[in-house]
Amino acid sequence: MSLLGAWTRGVSFGSRSLYAAFPRQPCFRALHGTNIAAKPLLRQIPRSSPQTLWTRASTLQDAFRRVSLLTQGRNLSLRATRRPPFDPRFFSNNAAQVAPELPVLSPPPVAGWLIFSSVLVFAVIVVGGVTRLTESGLSITEWRPITGILPPLSQAQWNEEFEKYKATPEFKLLNHSITVDEFKDIFYMEWGHRVLGRLIGIAFVVPLTYFVVRKRLSASMPKQLFGMALLIGAQGVLGWYMVKSGLEDSLMEIPGAVPRVSQYRLAAHLGTAFVLYAGMFWTGLAALYDWRYAKKGKWGGLKGDAAQWKTILENPHVKRFARYSKALTALVFITALSGAFVAGLDAGLLYNEFPLMGGRLAPPKDELFSTAYAKAPDGSDIWWRNIFENPTTVQFDHRCLAITTYAATWWLYAMTRKPALRAVLPPLARRMAISAFAMANIQVLLGISTLLYLVPIPLAAAHQAGSVLLLTTMVQLLLALRRPGAAARMWRQALQANGK
Repeated sequence: MSLLGAWTRGVSFGSRSLYAAFPRQPCFRALHGTNIAAKPLLRQIPRSSPQTLWTRASTLQDAFRRVSLLTQGRNLSLRATRRPPFDPRFFSNNAAQVAPELPVLSPPPVAGWLIFSSVLVFAVIVVGGVTRLTESGLSITEWRPITGILPPLSQAQWNEEFEKYKATPEFKLLNHSITVDEFKDIFYMEWGHRVLGRLIGIAFVVPLTYFVVRKRLSASMPKQLFGMALLIGAQGVLGWYMVKSGLEDSLMEIPGAVPRVSQYRLAAHLGTAFVLYAGMFWTGLAALYDWRYAKKGKWGGLKGDAAQWKTILENPHVKRFARYSKALTALVFITALSGAFVAGLDAGLLYNEFPLMGGRLAPPKDELFSTAYAKAPDGSDIWWRNIFENPTTVQFDHRCLAITTYAATWWLYAMTRKPALRAVLPPLARRMAISAFAMANIQVLLGISTLLYLVPIPLAAAHQAGSVLLLTTMVQLLLALRRPGAAARMWRQALQANGK
């Protein structure tokens, strides 16, 4: 009973051989065998009468003497220490082993997995762009999610696939003279794009299941990640829905029609890929930043004074900068999406000059809003159909959006040069603003070069990749202005209370 009473007062007992490697707690003196000094012990036990203290000391001495007799020759000694309010054993590299009162904080492997997944999505975006530029997307005429992972393995299988392709409008109108060997080239390009999409699904879902089972995910992450998993599956369905639009026989009935996928479905497919990429990258990098803040107190490029993040984010100049950054990120996304309409309509092959279009800043009005694209009897759809279906208007719109995005990115950089904002802006946010402006310059050069050289595949693919990289810098900028997550803040407070 005396041992139980000592435990309830916060006294713990342990083997010297087990705890020798750990620093001793300075709260109590170690108690060895039967040699117990009563008075030093009494001075450190508060709020008890002298008689009670002497009684407890005698009882503890009795108990220790009995244990000492039982453990002679076993190198076992007992010591009494005050248990710290926050046990440092729970602060290991394993985020699942946390104290019961703390939420789970996702460890760096979770962040690494998400960032790697976003890199795979980046790769599939670039490969998809090359597939579109090489006109390979319509070479596979069926969607087989499981068996389609294997390409034709024999000449008979290749001949069978080639016969299916011969029935498509693209072969009849454009590629009626290609051979089986030439067909293999475009087939492998589309097949590689589809296999990479399947690889993304496996590389995302399998680790997701592991991290869920091991309880390595922060409270807000499971819903987001399951949504991303569903979005990956939806991308496969949407991709086939897009390809199917270029295989319809109705294209043969339209005079002058060019076999291509619907620009609406292409934009939806690309836009969804952008959302998936940004979601993975944001979630992974946010988890990494939260871990760094919780463990080391780092935030926004700050180290020693990272605790000032709340004051920084409440600054009016920083708030205004953050709102502007969010609007610019949306503009970058819209500009990239307009590029999908340019690719879908081959609008880059028109007006291959810059900054003029046919010697003018803008084409004639009757060309920008041609009545030929209106389908409603009263012509009420002339505006939006020209914006999304007229190649001339689509290229003009993309130019205007690109110029606006470049100017807005320059202004973002100029804002960071103002002394009032520069004095309070986190270093990481300032670096990302500079990176965004640098990437915007590269993107403009790639876009103009692609236009002037009649859309060569290497330049066009680099231009599409540049749009993803520009979006990446903006996402990082927003993350630099994000406050640490709730779990990270709780962990940081607990570590500070524990003296770490």
